[in-house]
Amino acid sequence: MEYVPREPDHSVNVSKEHPLVEAGTLVIGLGIIFAVIAAALIFLIEIALFFVPAEKEAQMFSYWLPEDITTVAYDDPRLLKTDEILQRLARHYPESPYEFRVEIDNSPQLNAMAFPGGLIVVTSGLIDKVDTENELAFVLGHEIGHYRNRDHLRAMGRGLVFSLMLLVISGDDSANYGATIADLTLKGASRRQESDADLFGLELVQSEYGHVAGSWRFFERIAETEDDEFLDLLDYTATHPSPDDRIETIIEIANRNNWPVEGAVTPIDWGPAE
Repeated sequence: MEYVPREPDHSVNVSKEHPLVEAGTLVIGLGIIFAVIAAALIFLIEIALFFVPAEKEAQMFSYWLPEDITTVAYDDPRLLKTDEILQRLARHYPESPYEFRVEIDNSPQLNAMAFPGGLIVVTSGLIDKVDTENELAFVLGHEIGHYRNRDHLRAMGRGLVFSLMLLVISGDDSANYGATIADLTLKGASRRQESDADLFGLELVQSEYGHVAGSWRFFERIAETEDDEFLDLLDYTATHPSPDDRIETIIEIANRNNWPVEGAVTPIDWGPAE
């Protein structure tokens, strides 16, 4: 029998699937893998909280300060007054294992953050927006509320997972967008955590002042922001619920708990300017 050579089959390594179908399958598959890894890492963070009690955390981070925070002078009257309000609120949370302390980050952005060990950082941009103790007390009380459920550690952990996922996907450290400890903390807070912190923060305000009047005025003010302040509003709403949602939540919580929404507010006195 005579051998007849044949041309090689060049289609053996060519998929019969459409390229777009293959690309979609790959993207979905990788997405599922990353989601599973992220869920596993977040679960490990939850487990770790059981092995690092709040008392141990408070001891480990008692003097810690993130390097990316530019603090105002220790005798700045704004800092002294903010700390005074914080300590008054903390008295209404006697079972807390934390010794709360506050620093003012010399930043024009509008933010407040809860860090490990009981450190609350408020930006000077936010401080400049408050007019009464009641407004600032709710902001501080909200951050104290995060400590009650240890949201601050969960938020940092979830923010870190989020940043690592971006790094792996892009393969470039710039995917972190220069992420700092503060960024990671703010990225990880969930809407449920924010709502729970609002509830506890408002409870502290009610305990201190006997009413919750004026506690939402800060959010009204930033909702009325002018065009040249629009970026400040974006900074705040990127990491917190919208001002309108916050106002609605505060009033709803107050009505549900029969907390007075009317009462005398306390003008804030920063003391003599340095």
